[in-house]
Amino acid sequence: MLTHVVFFKLKDKSKGTLEKVKNDLLALKEQIPLIRSIEVGMDILQTERSFDVVLYSKFDSLEDMKAYQVHPAHVKFVEYIETVKDIIYSVDFES
Repeated sequence: MLTHVVFFKLKDKSKGTLEKVKNDLLALKEQIPLIRSIEVGMDILQTERSFDVVLYSKFDSLEDMKAYQVHPAHVKFVEYIETVKDIIYSVDFES
């Protein structure tokens, strides 16, 4: 298994933007069968060091995760997130 974790810090922290990011990420599960599991969390502390949204997803293999990255639904999400993100960090590891 491969675990893919992404941390998003957004420029616009309005409830509408946060909900859109969360819902768009969760919708990827229905659009991309290679995703084995997905969780999306929104930060509740809102401290200086906090990120706003986290994606936690699992894939059967690195190859599946790479295929997910070029899937049209993911590419569309990336195009959107580029317009609202401040910083994005990710970690990918075997699990």
